[in-house]
Amino acid sequence: MDIRTGFFYLFSAVLLFAAFRVITARNPVYAALYLVLAFFQAAAVWILLKAEFLAISLVLVYVGAVMVLFLFVVMMLDINVDSLRAGFWKHFPVAATVGSLIALEMAAVLMGGFRLGEEPRVVPMPAPGAIPISNTKELGKLLYSQYLYPLEIAAVILLVAIIAAIALTLRQRKDSKHTDPSQQVRVKAADRLQIIKLPPTIAEPEPQPVAAVETKA
Repeated sequence: MDIRTGFFYLFSAVLLFAAFRVITARNPVYAALYLVLAFFQAAAVWILLKAEFLAISLVLVYVGAVMVLFLFVVMMLDINVDSLRAGFWKHFPVAATVGSLIALEMAAVLMGGFRLGEEPRVVPMPAPGAIPISNTKELGKLLYSQYLYPLEIAAVILLVAIIAAIALTLRQRKDSKHTDPSQQVRVKAADRLQIIKLPPTIAEPEPQPVAAVETKA
């Protein structure tokens, strides 16, 4: 076993352990951290398969944006874990059925690629002195040439989803303080500052001494 195979088994073992801890961790913050670890191990496996673009995309998109946002939301909401565990066994049969179905489908798909009796396909290595081929460059050529229209359709769908998410979360609250940019543009200096003439300050009159009143015994 060479060093590349050893790293593959190491990353795969850590990936399986982190994925198992994601669904078994009692604290949601720990589960999110284990999911970040699983993403890093999956990116390492992609690098071993010489898919550097996919590995970097996985780290930047999922670890750098999605998981960090999810982690901050979980930490700020202070979710009551006891209320979430209350209905665990109630929904366990449905979850176990769906999980088993997904596992069978994945096994059926993956086992089709490991048929016995077929000779392994040999990937031709580039000749010495040849120009190295970048998989990121080749992926970009495919995306912007052969798959240009599907890429544009996906971009439009994502844009519509972003606008819909903003429209759904935009609410007019009475207690929120906001400014109108159109009023800020039309404002004038005279509207911001108003000079008022006040009379000069008058000194307070001195108190008069009170005359003593003599009392006869």
